[in-house]
Amino acid sequence: MPAVTVENPLTLPRLPEPQAGTPGRKVLAVETAPSGFEGEGFPVRRALAAIKPEYLDPFVMMDQMGEVDYAAGEPKGTPWHPHRGFETVTYMIDGVMEHLDSNGGGGTITNGDTQWMTAGAGILHKEAPPEWLVQQGGLFHGIQLWVNLPGAKKMIAPQYQDIGGSSVVLLSSHDGGALVRLIAGDLAGHVGPGSTQTPITLLHATVSPGARLVMPWRQDFNALAYVLSGRGTAGTERRPLSGGQLAVFEGFGNRPGLATQAGSITITAAKEPLEVIVLGGEPIGEPVAHYGPFVMNTKAELVQAFEDFQAGRLGSIPAQHA
Repeated sequence: MPAVTVENPLTLPRLPEPQAGTPGRKVLAVETAPSGFEGEGFPVRRALAAIKPEYLDPFVMMDQMGEVDYAAGEPKGTPWHPHRGFETVTYMIDGVMEHLDSNGGGGTITNGDTQWMTAGAGILHKEAPPEWLVQQGGLFHGIQLWVNLPGAKKMIAPQYQDIGGSSVVLLSSHDGGALVRLIAGDLAGHVGPGSTQTPITLLHATVSPGARLVMPWRQDFNALAYVLSGRGTAGTERRPLSGGQLAVFEGFGNRPGLATQAGSITITAAKEPLEVIVLGGEPIGEPVAHYGPFVMNTKAELVQAFEDFQAGRLGSIPAQHA
């Protein structure tokens, strides 16, 4: 159960009711996310790993972390590691994660909070469960999204946004059948609290059993929907979609000639609640050189990033945490 919820979605601002004749974006592909492990060994599903990169721009990676209910002594995190050239977005649906970095920043991310870290020119950081959670165990579930930066912004100074769960914009579908948590970007004139270097929209929706969520979507954005849990369909053609699967909608950046098919995107739940992350952004359209913790434009820039890291130019671990 997501931490951020409301008893009656009908009390919230509502998304506009779909108008007859409004085109709905079709679904280009549905792919199942492979499973793996990250950091010190916590389970993830790599939501974007099976999708062609040209459909993802400006997104690089998204991991569903958990959902897992740890026993005492089991919770795990990530050791200190560097980043350069992109932004990390960590959204904790349930559970607690602590963040530390080489700039002295960080904090606790818990129960609907989002931490938006612009790595920019470079930073070292770590993410780990607090000691009390390691000792007693508990629920761990969230996502981490990597958003690319255009070449002109890859070397900007690192910065943070701490977006509390209480600050996300809560919306309802036109009939109250779905709750939308808008974290960043614009949706039907509503603006989420996250400030983005690259224009994107990011939201988490809960669609009630049998309900349909129809959202207007920017013409210049691509559109992706990843199911955290439940079963349903995507698109007006009702492509089946279930937990651990991602739907790619057609639109700008997918194929020539589709830029005019903005319209809306449709997600329908089956006989159980559908928890879904929906995201889209304006494609950057630049070459991507991605290796490990760095996302640059060229191989030469990747080499420079590794050299800068090895030389300590991306920061150092604070003495009290070394």
